Amino acid sequence: MKKGLLTMAGMLLTVSLVSAGTTVPVLADEETTLVYGSGDYTRINPAMDEHGEINILIFNGLTAHDGDNQIVPGLAESWEFDDATNTYTFHMAEDAKWQDGEPVTADDVKFTIEAIMDPENGSENAPNYEDVEEINVVDDHTVEFKLEDKNVAFLDYMTMAVLPKHLLEGEDMQTSDFFRNPVGTGPYKIESWDEGQAITLVKNEDYFKGEPSIDKIVFKIVPDDNAKALQLKSGELDLALLTPKDAASFADDDAYTYTCYDMKTADYRGIMFNFGNEYWQKNRDLIPAVCYGLDRQAIIDAVLLGQGMPAYGPLQRNVYNCEDVEHYDYNPEKSKEILEAAGCEMDDDGFYYRDGEKVGFVISVSAGDQVRIDMAQIAAQELKEIGMDVSVEIPAQTDWAGQMAFLIGWGSPFDADDHTYKVFGTDKGANYSSYSNEEVDKYLTEARQSADPEVRKEAYANFQKALAEDPAYAMICYIDANYVADSNIKGINPDTIMGHHGVGIFWNVADWTIE
Repeated sequence: MKKGLLTMAGMLLTVSLVSAGTTVPVLADEETTLVYGSGDYTRINPAMDEHGEINILIFNGLTAHDGDNQIVPGLAESWEFDDATNTYTFHMAEDAKWQDGEPVTADDVKFTIEAIMDPENGSENAPNYEDVEEINVVDDHTVEFKLEDKNVAFLDYMTMAVLPKHLLEGEDMQTSDFFRNPVGTGPYKIESWDEGQAITLVKNEDYFKGEPSIDKIVFKIVPDDNAKALQLKSGELDLALLTPKDAASFADDDAYTYTCYDMKTADYRGIMFNFGNEYWQKNRDLIPAVCYGLDRQAIIDAVLLGQGMPAYGPLQRNVYNCEDVEHYDYNPEKSKEILEAAGCEMDDDGFYYRDGEKVGFVISVSAGDQVRIDMAQIAAQELKEIGMDVSVEIPAQTDWAGQMAFLIGWGSPFDADDHTYKVFGTDKGANYSSYSNEEVDKYLTEARQSADPEVRKEAYANFQKALAEDPAYAMICYIDANYVADSNIKGINPDTIMGHHGVGIFWNVADWTIE
């Protein structure tokens, strides 16, 4: 029996299992435990931080996403929208409780969203709520949001985890100890946190949507991708998101009782240029040469084993994708034409120079993400072949302001406003490239303020065209999410389109079982 899946506790039964001619006793009242290979957490703070797989296990929003990424009730059982006043009214479940036993109220909702909106708190989620003009608590279980302008993605953004006012009022929303021992409303609650080792969750028996089936879920901290595969094989993990190469070793080996889930995502990768860096302020016109110099399919084949697709824009897995934009298909000769037209000259060392300065830059990549590291290294080599001196660094900590470029990843399977408005909009919370384009801002605003699909379609088409003409990133590819799980785990939905970093697999974790 695999380590991790079952912790024995109980009496021997007279029932037995027969395996290879051997009778094996079965124990009753077994406590089920799932061990997941997770990245590290310094805090669990969904209000301030963009994403985190663990959030959905501990917290609930007013709304939620189902397996088709459609909006369904969360803490709110129902809602209505008054078009004349741009007001959403949410009616909350009256039996929802915090994991310390206190009731969940509309005051908690108001407190959470106001904390996100407060510029002093520096939340990267703030752009999602910049249209909120008033939040009114009607009664303990009814809350109203009056918007200054329409935001058709607002119900998506109400999936934001609600935080307990009674535990956080007066606390620093960035540094409070609460975020090391959070109390939520979700199907699981924190039992212990061994820093850098594991976060152990136990089921919330009082969960208002019904008691979960699996008793305990351990987020074991395994930052290195290769180590996850080894620990799956050794039985230390039951579920992990692996690189395509590592996942393939499970699919091809019958010795392991695992199920491979190759799941589609809206998650893309690209080279993000830091326009706050002086280099790109002087050489922004060379970015199209970078875009044409990338052999995307070669990167997909080498790093992703063919899983994924070449990327040319941020909405390719969205209903509002526009194919009629510049794709920057691999064309090294065109790259050289752009460089030479900009006044760059090839020197004897094989690199272009402009105004006496060698053309090239450094791509920063986060440690532990082998897929991104491999992509960056291949991209750097491809760009060297066209005469740009590009290298890769893996800093201990990301320097968003100082770096030249970064192997970025974003993506949302939800409303098209998500991960576009706040990523490419001028001075928005997740715009780590300091990118600014008046046309992009205009069309993103038009799209979020109209509920008419045809108006949104045109606005997002114009946004994508403007972005392609003035790229913020050199897009590379969309990736698949390669999850490998012990086959005894049931309930994982293989058809759900994943978000960034595979976020989304735990959307129905309360219904998972272990056989």
